[in-house]
Amino acid sequence: MTEPLDTITISEFKATCLAVLRRVKLTGQPLLVTRRGEPMAIISPPYPAQDSSTWVGSLVGTGRIVGDIISPAGNQEDWEVLDT
Repeated sequence: MTEPLDTITISEFKATCLAVLRRVKLTGQPLLVTRRGEPMAIISPPYPAQDSSTWVGSLVGTGRIVGDIISPAGNQEDWEVLDT
């Protein structure tokens, strides 16, 4: 069974938005924002940041050229736009 979320009224959230967001990020605990007792939104902590160094450049050296990369891919006669 999940624990009930801490709640905050929308007016209190509006007045203390930055502090509330900081608290959610630091504690990792989501927060329920209510308006007149009705749930309006859930503020949840961000997903863990991905380390960009793990994927940038990870495919270096894995490709290979297997043909002519300079010449056109097809015959010039196949292209109607080139007939002038």
